[in-house]
Amino acid sequence: MCKYGIYIEDIYVRDIYRGHGYGKALLRHICAIAKERDCGRIEWWCLDWNKSSIDFYLKLGAEPMSDWTIYRLNKEQIEEMVK
Repeated sequence: MCKYGIYIEDIYVRDIYRGHGYGKALLRHICAIAKERDCGRIEWWCLDWNKSSIDFYLKLGAEPMSDWTIYRLNKEQIEEMVK
């Protein structure tokens, strides 16, 4: 059975506000929206080198997805494809 999901493009909390619960509050609010909409998942990306973010997400119980590879076409490649 398929369900809708929520994809988060960017999560960013400025350094001076980190450690005060704002990131967790933001994700808690997104989770409330997901529950209200009967979503099956919430997903986002995180760069491999961003250890502090990875630690934060793992602490919340988020699971890294190892079975997906990101592919991208840049502007020049897009232009080439439409020729």
